[in-house]
Amino acid sequence: MAAGSPPSSALPLPLICGKTPWTSCPADASLQQTFRLLFYTVKKEKFLQIPIRSRRLRRTEGIRRLFSETRVTPSRLVAPLFVIEGNGKPKSIPSLPGHFRFPIPTLIREAQRLARRGIGGIAIFPCIAQRLRTPTAREALNPKGLIVRAIRRIKKELPGLPVFADVALDPYTSHGHDGLLNRSGRDVDNDSTVPLLMKQATLLADAGADFVAPSDMMDGRIGYIRQALDQAGYSDTGILSYAAKFASALYGPFRDAVGSAQTAGTHSLDKRGYQADPANRNAILRDALLDETEGADLLMVKPAGLYLDILRDLRENTRLPLAAYQVSGEYAQIYAAAQKGWVDLKKARDESLLSIHRAGADIIFTYFAKDL
Repeated sequence: MAAGSPPSSALPLPLICGKTPWTSCPADASLQQTFRLLFYTVKKEKFLQIPIRSRRLRRTEGIRRLFSETRVTPSRLVAPLFVIEGNGKPKSIPSLPGHFRFPIPTLIREAQRLARRGIGGIAIFPCIAQRLRTPTAREALNPKGLIVRAIRRIKKELPGLPVFADVALDPYTSHGHDGLLNRSGRDVDNDSTVPLLMKQATLLADAGADFVAPSDMMDGRIGYIRQALDQAGYSDTGILSYAAKFASALYGPFRDAVGSAQTAGTHSLDKRGYQADPANRNAILRDALLDETEGADLLMVKPAGLYLDILRDLRENTRLPLAAYQVSGEYAQIYAAAQKGWVDLKKARDESLLSIHRAGADIIFTYFAKDL
């Protein structure tokens, strides 16, 4: 043994293999000698020989901030807002704590507040009176309807604030589904729904929406909507496709907010016939890329938190910007846990948004947008 080297029995070796000493584990003799030298050095010099120390880049808040690879800023967030008729006070949404259905005048003030905070954009969803909901969603095509008036007012007051307008029929149907039902009344009729979506998208573009956002999940609707917009002279209006919208259990508070849950009454809204199967990965990637070829300008994954693998798949297969929707149920889960004292609200919020952005989202629709 070389001079200055410790004898093999000079130092105790670490326990591995449960409680079994290193010397009784099947290991290479040279590896055992390496550990002896390592622990001899520790005893002699009071520190470990570790040439690469990752903690150097985590040592202080300033250093961590300097080398952070992912940052969530208000400019990358889109705030969902709900609008109702009237001129009174906003109405709270019990299943979405901290959120309200706004009459148009207070909706404008809320949008102005968000714009001052540097928010990236807003997405507007209508909650119309039950008496206006019909099997054929007639109110969706009303040129003087609630959503049309709301968009016009916002673009008049805040012309530079990007506005996303939802294209779907569920806020307007008496049955709560995203399209027209077939003759049996048991399923949504794809091909009779798409022409209505084309007209609805054109109406919203005419009102001033920067992006129309088809969330209905009908086959072929992106291509036909793009064609309708171009023919009507709205070639500059973008399309955000809800390309990967899963049939999730986490939409409940949103359905309360727009009234489609009340419309359904005691009947469960089963949308598995057109929304994506949570069990599938390849199929939804195919569908999303098909929306790209049909003319989508952005692709959406919804919900965000449970489908980060899908978000990453899309990031690796498209150059389009990606949006992710942290849905109402995700927000409600974090909020409820924080109210119980089980998690820290700010830390849980920030971590959830960071993970979505890190997975590949360029913009995030989130009910936390107003708080950042």
